[in-house]
Amino acid sequence: QVQLVESGGGSVQAGGSLRLSCRVSGATYGQYCTAWFRQAPGKEREGVVSADSDGTPTYAASVKGRFTISQDNAENTLYLQMDRLKPEDSAIYYCAARRVRLCFLAAYEYNSWGQGTQVTVSS
Repeated sequence: QVQLVESGGGSVQAGGSLRLSCRVSGATYGQYCTAWFRQAPGKEREGVVSADSDGTPTYAASVKGRFTISQDNAENTLYLQMDRLKPEDSAIYYCAARRVRLCFLAAYEYNSWGQGTQVTVSS
């Protein structure tokens, strides 16, 4: 089982930036694919971006061009850089992982989740 521990998040004004981190343990780079999801109050969990085990990303249309997923292989840490944030980006953000090569933006496919971190964007 892959273990995930998130950090980062917080409050920012619209147009600002935040970076989320997700420390991965129990597997090494190339053995798993990853994703970031978010969930706003009263809404379903939404896929933000996924990355295959080789790092190839797939972004949701709502964040493409504003969010960037990356990974520090030496530190086994996943990052989500969020720029030009909007109030509608406010949610609890979760990192997720699977021990397969390809990842998709479907929450039911993942069996490893971070604890979640709150992102609040004010107008």
